[in-house]
Amino acid sequence: MFKIGYDAKRAFNNFTGLGNYSRTLIRSIAENFPDNELYLFTPKVKNKPVVEQFKNSDHYQIVLPDGKMKSYWRTYGITKLLKDKDIDIYHGLSNELPSNIQSAHIKSIVTIHDLIFKIHPEHFPFIDRKIYEYKCQSACMKSDKIIAISESAKNDIIKFYNTPEEKIEVIYQACGEQYKKEKSQEELKQVKDKHKLPDEFLLFVGTINDRKNLKGLIKAISALPEKNRIPVVVVGSGKRYKKESIEMIRAKGLQKYFYFYKNIGDEDLAAFYQLSTAFIYPSLYEGFGIPVIEALNSKTPVLASKTSSIPEAGGNAAEYFDPYNPEDMAYTISKVLESENLQKEMISKGLEHAQKFSSDAAAKKIMNCYKSLMK
Repeated sequence: MFKIGYDAKRAFNNFTGLGNYSRTLIRSIAENFPDNELYLFTPKVKNKPVVEQFKNSDHYQIVLPDGKMKSYWRTYGITKLLKDKDIDIYHGLSNELPSNIQSAHIKSIVTIHDLIFKIHPEHFPFIDRKIYEYKCQSACMKSDKIIAISESAKNDIIKFYNTPEEKIEVIYQACGEQYKKEKSQEELKQVKDKHKLPDEFLLFVGTINDRKNLKGLIKAISALPEKNRIPVVVVGSGKRYKKESIEMIRAKGLQKYFYFYKNIGDEDLAAFYQLSTAFIYPSLYEGFGIPVIEALNSKTPVLASKTSSIPEAGGNAAEYFDPYNPEDMAYTISKVLESENLQKEMISKGLEHAQKFSSDAAAKKIMNCYKSLMK
C-alpha cells in the first residue's frame, strides 16, 4: 500500500482537457487499487457536480492551504506537507512539480501533456512562455519518471529537453465513461430540443483559439459545394479568436451554418456527439486529442488533422486532412458526407480502436510505474 499525493488543482478547478485527465486518472486509481491512500493537494475547490465524487468519498483526503499565498503553497509549501504526511509518491498531473520537490526526499512523477508553447510560441504571450518553460523543464529534470500522453509528446520532450528516453513512458489517457453509454432516442431528442440543434451537423469541440483552427474550418465550409454544406455546431469558449471567427463567418455569409455553445454539461455533450453526423477536429497541434476518443466511443465518424499526436488518437478509423489546407479539409468532408458505407466503416473501426484507451488499462500502467519506483 502506498500513500500517493496528487497535484489536484486541475481536477477541482478545470473542467476541460487537463481537468478531465486528472479526474479520470485519480478515480481510476482509487477504483482499481483501493488499498492505497490518495491525498489530493489543491489551492481551492470549485463547487461543480463533477468534483462531488472526491469530496464525498473515503478514498480521498483533500489537502488545502492554510494561508492566502496559494500559488506559493503549490510551488513550494506542499513539499513540507509531503514529508509531514509521509507521502511515498507525488504525481504532478499537469506539466509541473513543486520547485523544491527534491527536498521532500520522495519519489516523484510528472505527466507531460504537450509542449505547445515550444511548437507554436506565436500563440502564447512572452511571460506565459517563460513560466511554462521554467515549470516544464524543471519538472522533467527533477522527476524520477515522466509520463507522456502520446508518442508525439514523448518525442517532443526528448527533442527539446534532451531527456533520456528510458525516463519517459507513454500512457494514453482515457475519456469519460459517459461517452461509452449509448443514449436512448428519447434522451437524444430531449437534448436536441433543449439546445435547438439542427437535424444534421458537424461537431467541433474545443477552446476557440488559434491552435484549434476554427477559421480553417470556416474556410473549408465556404469551399464546399452547396449540396455538401451542413451546419457546424461549435462547443467551446473563446475571446479574441472567437470574435475574429464570427467576423469571418459574417464576411463569408455563412451565419446560418454555425451554431455556438459553451458550458455544455458532460451528459449533454455526450448526446451532442451521438447526434452529430460527424466530428471534425482541425487542430494544428495536440498533445493527444481526447475529443477524438470521445467521438470514437460515441459511434461518430471522425475527420481530423494529420498533425502531431492526432493520428495516434484516431488510428485507422479517422479520415485525415491537412489543417493548413481548407480545400483538402473540404474534400475530406465531402468524401465522408457522400458515403454512408464509409461512415459505417469508420464507426466500426472507431469502436475497435477506442478499446486501446480504457481508464482501467491506464490505471494499471500508472500503478506499475509507482511500483517500479518504490522497489
